[in-house]
Amino acid sequence: MIGMESEPGGDRSRAVRSLEAAFLLDGDGRRLEGAAEVWLVRHGACYDGSADPTLDDPPLSPRGREQARRLAARLKRVGFDAVHSSPLRRALETARILAPEVRVDDRLVEVGIEVRDGRLAVVEPADRVRQRVRAAVDAAIEAHPGGRIVVVAHALAILAYVTDVMRLDLGDLRLLPYYTSVSVVRALGERRMVGSLADVAHLEAGPS
Repeated sequence: MIGMESEPGGDRSRAVRSLEAAFLLDGDGRRLEGAAEVWLVRHGACYDGSADPTLDDPPLSPRGREQARRLAARLKRVGFDAVHSSPLRRALETARILAPEVRVDDRLVEVGIEVRDGRLAVVEPADRVRQRVRAAVDAAIEAHPGGRIVVVAHALAILAYVTDVMRLDLGDLRLLPYYTSVSVVRALGERRMVGSLADVAHLEAGPS
């Protein structure tokens, strides 16, 4: 069991370092040596501006392209090893703004949904979504051991994966990742730890 308190008379700083290591962090807040870091990125906005909202797979809108450019500037500062992407147009356009070379993985497509009475209804079983997205992320980690990997996908597919890592049911996490938001998962061997959820710091900064 992971806990914050050390034994009576024990070394509290050592206990805290042990806790950080359990979450795949070193003493400086960076991922442990050998651990991979996966940036799960939702595609940019695509249902506004000049995009056709009736399309099943719309292109990025002007706002979505600007969001992707801001994320690209952020990634340029921190560095990364590879970009993997869903084949859907809105994700692939986002990925290609981030890097010229993109690895496409069909398993990263959005959860199967239908529009019913003006609302989205999920029609793909959650276990199936988790299995395919987990397999795609695991393959990316295996291809870039110890690296920082950007995975461009979709809101519900990302939620399915992070709730799987957190051992939650999909509906338990009341969160909608915003466009180009970043959710970080660290990985070492079979261990997976969530580092952040739906971070949009690059959108809150000034003009790129």
